[in-house]
Amino acid sequence: MQTARELDVLRTAVAAFRDAGETVALVPTMGALHEGHLTLVRAAKARADRVAVSIFVNPTQFGPNEDLAAYPRQLAEDSAMLEAEGVDLLWAPDAGEMYPEGFASAISVAGVSEGFCGASRPGHFDGVATVVGKLFNQVRPDVALFGEKDWQQLAVIRRMARDLDLMQPHADAILGVPTVREADGLAMSSRNRYLSSDQRAAAATLPRAMGEAIARIEAGEPARAALVALEEKLLAAGFGQVDYAGLADAASLEPIDAPGERPARLMVAARIGGTRLIDNMAVEPPRR
Repeated sequence: MQTARELDVLRTAVAAFRDAGETVALVPTMGALHEGHLTLVRAAKARADRVAVSIFVNPTQFGPNEDLAAYPRQLAEDSAMLEAEGVDLLWAPDAGEMYPEGFASAISVAGVSEGFCGASRPGHFDGVATVVGKLFNQVRPDVALFGEKDWQQLAVIRRMARDLDLMQPHADAILGVPTVREADGLAMSSRNRYLSSDQRAAAATLPRAMGEAIARIEAGEPARAALVALEEKLLAAGFGQVDYAGLADAASLEPIDAPGERPARLMVAARIGGTRLIDNMAVEPPRR
């Protein structure tokens, strides 16, 4: 596996793949890798001749009171994991390489970025769209893969690609990979390591409560009542705050009152201790 820390080195490596007529898949990450990330890598290997993974803890997507300084950084360990998976190229720039002196541009995606995490983390998705746009321009992948756990992020990136007429990757080549979960259902996340043992046990209430709410909605119960019950379960289990729990159109992320013919998602973010957990699940129309 080749590791690039400077942009010219990255571009030389990608050019060699292209000169050989090979396709390239990109898996963007912020490091602190776990099985969820490795699942993305394996899916990428099935879709392209070469796999590039980026590791960059992006400062522009963190708010002033968020965990940028504490976010886990373990490049040597991550690199070893990627090499063991057969990754061809690791792109690991520092902040100065990604945002050189005088950097003054940003990408803002309206609509899909504005609710849910966009409402509770102002500016977050501008930072996401900007860094992912740069990664796409730097690597020019044929396909890019993201976890569905960050469903709103996936929607923002697809919207950006459509609106800006990106061809590598085209919006249809930005692929979501199903969320990888722990044995108790909790979505895998680099932030799970922040949880104490008691918090980790309580956190398993999140996917269970979501599953119960979905069952009630799919049985025809009004979504609002099911969502209130979901929030109550989380607070009773030890979560300190529910940032949001809502039903949304899966593509536009517009809030809806009930699932219809178009795919829907249950979207939840909640805080336990100092850790903010997010999750989402598909919701089918009520059974008739």
